[in-house]
Amino acid sequence: MTASAPDSPPPDPAVAAAEAELARLRAEAEAAEAQLKAAQAKAALVAAEAAAAKARATAAPAPTASSSEGESRDAETSGGTAPQLGADPQLRTAEAAEGSQAQGPARAPASDSTAREQNPNGSATQPTHDGPLAAPEVEKVTAGYTFDAATATLDLGALLNGDPVPSAQIRIPLPMMNRHGLVAGATGTGKTRTLQGLAEQLAAKGVPVFAADIKGDLSGVATPGEPSEKLLARTRAIGQDWKPEASVTEYFALGGVGKGVPVRATVSGFGPLLLSKVLGLNDTQESSLGLVFHYADANGLALVDLSDLRAVLTHLTSDEGKAELKELGGLSAATAGVILRELITFADAGADVFFGEPEFDVADFIRTAPDGRGVISLLEVPGVIDKPALFSTFLMYLLAELFEILPEVGDADKPKLVFFFDEAHLLFKDASKDFLAAIVQTVRLIRSKGVGVFFVTQTPKDVPSDVLGQLGSRVQHALRAFTPDDAKALRATVGTYPKSGYDLERVLQELGTGEAIVTVMSEKGAPTPVAWTRLRAPQGLMSPTPEPAIVAAVNASPLLAKYGTAIDRESAREILAKKMQAADDAAAAEDAALAKAKADAEYAKQKAAIDKQQAAADKASAAAEKKAQQEYERLLKKTAGTSRTSRSAQKSPIEQILNSKSTQTILGGVIRGIFGTDKR
Repeated sequence: MTASAPDSPPPDPAVAAAEAELARLRAEAEAAEAQLKAAQAKAALVAAEAAAAKARATAAPAPTASSSEGESRDAETSGGTAPQLGADPQLRTAEAAEGSQAQGPARAPASDSTAREQNPNGSATQPTHDGPLAAPEVEKVTAGYTFDAATATLDLGALLNGDPVPSAQIRIPLPMMNRHGLVAGATGTGKTRTLQGLAEQLAAKGVPVFAADIKGDLSGVATPGEPSEKLLARTRAIGQDWKPEASVTEYFALGGVGKGVPVRATVSGFGPLLLSKVLGLNDTQESSLGLVFHYADANGLALVDLSDLRAVLTHLTSDEGKAELKELGGLSAATAGVILRELITFADAGADVFFGEPEFDVADFIRTAPDGRGVISLLEVPGVIDKPALFSTFLMYLLAELFEILPEVGDADKPKLVFFFDEAHLLFKDASKDFLAAIVQTVRLIRSKGVGVFFVTQTPKDVPSDVLGQLGSRVQHALRAFTPDDAKALRATVGTYPKSGYDLERVLQELGTGEAIVTVMSEKGAPTPVAWTRLRAPQGLMSPTPEPAIVAAVNASPLLAKYGTAIDRESAREILAKKMQAADDAAAAEDAALAKAKADAEYAKQKAAIDKQQAAADKASAAAEKKAQQEYERLLKKTAGTSRTSRSAQKSPIEQILNSKSTQTILGGVIRGIFGTDKR
């Protein structure tokens, strides 16, 4: 660039930087193009030399260099070269050059002497044309997935090195399936089909499987698959002897919502920790809820459904119940109010149907068919996908129940059960530290109970690092990097893989549907080499089983009689209602007794007053009579004769009047008039 005039404005730094970057990219593009041409020329030369050597060995005419070059170009045209990212051709070539400088050419050619390898049967593999791995690396991958003949394995697919390498089969040792795993990838990359293929093979080897059927398309495992030319061509290319086959399948539904045998849990069995996560409670509210559960357990109050829990909360905040929790710290009305409101919202959203009896026995997931095949238990949850927190937490409850009931088995030849945790990001979203700690502990310890757990999600970042650290197998489908956050997550994912011959940051974005980057745990407990794998096709239907067939299977299930009808026994709500009624009756009786006592006291008081008044009246009457007697005696004394010579007692004035003749005459007339004896 020429120097600017002193009076001209300085160049824009952004423009200058862009021009410099463009120049750098042009240079790198030219270098990459030169490297590509050189690699193509070397590949043509190697192919020509190999053809000449073969011709000499068979005494046939050797092909010309030009024909070899044409064959090499045909191989490139047929899809051997990996697609490049980005819209700008120069930028794509520059990125290819950077990848080549970092980890070698993306599709490095291989010589004839190193392009073939021996499989366990001794047959030579096909040449690995235009693949990212050289022949020694292919041999290393093949050896890494060749396990002891006595070890049962699950087939994931064949190594893809430009073209499939059928002799390089990618497998998982069956005993390592209880070391847990991760199936990840963007939407539409084939995670469900991978899950279906693993479930089918596990069941065929006598291992029961549990999986949640989020979208309903996993139900096809119960129906034989439908062959097609495209399917058969794909399976032949990876060495899969495909044939349609159905697996023994049992359908379940949370609380009977949807098609399947109802799966219910009691609130007591669910526990305060899981319920707090579902309700979104903070630490204080969670501890208060734990106190409520403790009180209910100590007082024999069975928490069967949400109405039982609401009844206990209401009781403990009432005047009668406050004293019962005082020794344990009490329960504030504000906290109880928050929990009650969340429970009501939770129930209104339809969650109340998931809690009740009969409570499901998770041991019924560990079943085998009469022919020895494992039963695949599918939890049909399309009707509750709008309740992700409940769905994921309910699955965690089932896993925790398995941990409680199963005995220790150590390292077994095959798992007792493999549990596929689909949409795993729902489990960890907004989870508290205590809840995450419970998950990590369960995942870490349940391995010794013979249970394997596979988390199925979109990106590994959805699963906490403490949980990822417990996983032994990884099947990583394609990842997208459309945003800076996606690119950051992609780089973080690449950093978790062992060193390999791949430019994983590119490869993870170039994977086709049904392809994945795989690394598992060998039978010796060591990680296997990273392998770009074309996965096997499921033998069951890769679309939902028809609804009539599902309904018929549910109606024929032996578990329907055990769990099909809900039970409503006496629980905390009824016990507290009776207790409150008894308290009300006792209070009423006490009030009646108090009222009677008051009435009796008032009666006694009034009677005492009356008796007192009567006594006073009697006393006054006696006093008056006494006084009258005294007066009478006084008058007698006063009117009595005073002669000392008269011995006869003088009559009183009344007696004198009564004894007079006139008085006698009058009285006689009166008597005769009354009795009618007067004669006229």
